[in-house]
Amino acid sequence: MPPPQPRTPAETPVHHELSLTRRLILLFMFCLAQFLDAFSNSALFSAIPVLEVSMGMTESQSTWIMSASQLTFVSFLLVSGRISDVYNPKTGFVGGVFGFGVISLCAGFVDDTIPLIILRALTGIASAMTIPSALALLVNVFPEPLEQARAIGIFGGCASVASSLGFLIAAMFVQWASYHWVFWFVAIVAVPAALACAFIIPPEIANTKDNLEHAAAKWKSLDLLGVTILTVALILFNFAVTSGPTDGWASAAVLVPLIISIMMVIGFFYWETRIHVNIAAIPPRTWFYPNFSILFAVALLPFFWLFTVFLIFTTLWQNVFEWSAISSAVHMLPIGVAAFVMSFTGSLSRIFSPKWIILTGLSFCMVATVLMALGGGKPEDYWPYIFPAFSLGSAGIMLTYTHTNIAIFQAAPSSMAGTVGAIFNGALLFGSAIGLAVISSIETSVEANHGGSHEYKGRAAVFWFLLAVISILFISVSIFYDRSTDHTPQPEHGDPGHPAPRSTDSDTKLDDANVTMIKKADLVNLPA
Repeated sequence: MPPPQPRTPAETPVHHELSLTRRLILLFMFCLAQFLDAFSNSALFSAIPVLEVSMGMTESQSTWIMSASQLTFVSFLLVSGRISDVYNPKTGFVGGVFGFGVISLCAGFVDDTIPLIILRALTGIASAMTIPSALALLVNVFPEPLEQARAIGIFGGCASVASSLGFLIAAMFVQWASYHWVFWFVAIVAVPAALACAFIIPPEIANTKDNLEHAAAKWKSLDLLGVTILTVALILFNFAVTSGPTDGWASAAVLVPLIISIMMVIGFFYWETRIHVNIAAIPPRTWFYPNFSILFAVALLPFFWLFTVFLIFTTLWQNVFEWSAISSAVHMLPIGVAAFVMSFTGSLSRIFSPKWIILTGLSFCMVATVLMALGGGKPEDYWPYIFPAFSLGSAGIMLTYTHTNIAIFQAAPSSMAGTVGAIFNGALLFGSAIGLAVISSIETSVEANHGGSHEYKGRAAVFWFLLAVISILFISVSIFYDRSTDHTPQPEHGDPGHPAPRSTDSDTKLDDANVTMIKKADLVNLPA
């Protein structure tokens, strides 16, 4: 046998060269980026009532303050996930965190609605550069399956913790200082963190075979046209859904962008089947990895559920019950406590099937959603209905979130970590952005005929709709989740794990090329 070839820098495992302290510091920095991203979304729930009064916003404009960053985040995640796979993810991570801080600093000085919406959209782009690169780096730092599951669980748990803690921190700023500090707080933390990461993250953990390519080849490998099509489609769809309750669903201002957005989404997925698999923002073969599609569907729920709860009860408690921002935030604490506890359950996926854990989480969410639909319209309903609903529901949504996150990374090759992270986080924010627009439409429509915003019937209708969504996901996971692939090695790059029809000619050509390369390698390694 010929002597073994030395490994290239892209193939050298670096996690053994890093001390445990260094790896824990890196995990902390990655979690900090996740925390800031979730904080920037949840904190606005405390600030929106003040922003509406201060800037004279309409209800649809306040919705865009939330959804502007979410829509750009979802759209640019696809290309940033690809960037983190073919470029050095350290550069993307540091640049994303630094840009996030600078844009937030500028947003703190803005007092007009339109410039603030634009800056929020830019914030979404910066965040989109941060999360996939953080996941790509995290997977390289913790390649061992059990350690990786725990690390991903903690990383994901920071989002849920930040969603509740950010609500409380922002309430303090609004109550005792100014809503401007909601943005400045992000800048104060993000900019120094980015500068620190430039020195802390070792460059070798970001090297892969893909990102050692020539710069010109990397640029050509980005699906900029596909991402542009999807971005415009999502913006048009969100505009149509948001405008429907006020302009009328049959009006041209709603129907035209709605129809165009649907056609553009179809066109996006068709375009993905016509270009090379290595260029596509969402490679068509991705959907054929075991359980990937059903896990993507489940990923639409967690932020949708959390943000719906935040939005419904923030406006109810502050505008109807006339509770202070601090009081409202304190009453939200059960969500953060339960989410924090459940963020440490990542290792359960190595013992039990993720299917049963996800179904358990969805069951908790169903019970909690029923409780919120039945009671909550009066201050005295908090302890018998809302407190147990918050505790049970946030525990369930965190179980669902954590183990869907772990399972979807195990379903695809590790070489696609950045792309998978982009798709997963894109599903989270896409579900919340479109979901918030839909529930806003439902609440407005019901309240128009049942007593207005001071009545609970519109909010109850939202929770019944949410229950229907959770029930559909519960049934889908029960039927379509395949347990036979649990705890098996991750598939190789380009291998869906089970025989499945290829969706593009380029997939077939790529597989043929791989087969040829393997045969040549086997010939070289034959014994003399």
